[in-house]
Amino acid sequence: MKVLFMIPTLSVGGAEKVLVNLVNLLNKKRFDITVMALFDGGVNRQFLSSDIKYVSCFKRQIRGNSHILKIFSPKRLYRKLVKEKYDIIVSYLEGPTARIVSGCPYAECKIVSWIHCTMHNKKEFAVGFRNYNEAKSSYAKYDKCIFVSNEVQDHFLNFCKRDNGNEVLYNTNNSEKIIEMSYQPLDEALFYNNTAFTICAVGKIIPVKGFDRLARIHKYLINAGYNIQTFILGIGSQEEEIKKYIQKNGLEESFHFMGYQTNPYKYIRRADLFVCSSISEGFSTAVTEALIVGTPVITTDVSGMKELLGDSEYGLITDNDESALCEGIRYLLENPSVLSEYKEKAVTRGEAFKSEQTVKNVEKMFLSLLEER
Repeated sequence: MKVLFMIPTLSVGGAEKVLVNLVNLLNKKRFDITVMALFDGGVNRQFLSSDIKYVSCFKRQIRGNSHILKIFSPKRLYRKLVKEKYDIIVSYLEGPTARIVSGCPYAECKIVSWIHCTMHNKKEFAVGFRNYNEAKSSYAKYDKCIFVSNEVQDHFLNFCKRDNGNEVLYNTNNSEKIIEMSYQPLDEALFYNNTAFTICAVGKIIPVKGFDRLARIHKYLINAGYNIQTFILGIGSQEEEIKKYIQKNGLEESFHFMGYQTNPYKYIRRADLFVCSSISEGFSTAVTEALIVGTPVITTDVSGMKELLGDSEYGLITDNDESALCEGIRYLLENPSVLSEYKEKAVTRGEAFKSEQTVKNVEKMFLSLLEER
């Protein structure tokens, strides 16, 4: 079965990492897999297995590429960029690739759109398309829409009524590898500060991830006398802005930017608490990874968290605002027995997101599509 996964890039990001996990673990005796990136490069490309075919459409991103792509119809872009025929083609992110794949002219080819983001309004729904109506008609052409959480699905269907061909499939994490890598050595002198309570957060340093409010929370807790160290693993456009805030408030000794890490798991496992400060999520890869390595989690109430953590059963969910998240972290700092309980429950919950079952669910979905054909 020839399957093509199309994604804008394999750069830093949860969806990019999850795609690599998925294609590496799919049964190669059953599936002949190609990954196509619109733009070449990206840190996650290096992790593709040697038995995965990789192609790119353009050598590098150019400024205004999304506007340039909109000049051409989806059908014309498809014919220009997709050279071979496939049994199934997957747009693994919303936006440009979803628009391109919707232009597939072959009735025998099944097309799948993988939706990772929670869409709150028509503008977000239409990202990568000429307008809302084009997005709606394009998504209607898909044989299957896959959503990473029930909440992501509910929001999407508010803007695009699809009576069938909708399914929720949780992200694939290479859990065995994550656990193995989490035990690799690290520079403990950098990560630990005597008896300090260590907080870890992972992701692109962009506004939607809320690392700026985590920095303000850190300042409040330090000023309140708590002995904490906060570590941010990632890179992004908001990094310099937050660094200036840290320097202005004299927090350089306790708030650390660790940069992009090919192995964040060794830091996450050794942290006392994993924090998701996001304003919006689809289904957090980083929180899932924290559960897999057994680190207690606190998160804002964004999409997918109740599916991951229940009603604060497996980790603490706060209201999606700065003061609530701050109060939640303070509560865990002052109640080590609760923190210890969440650590035990993290391990239990992490079992549910091991790769074997999530990969089987995707393979089953692909096979059902071909049976329909």
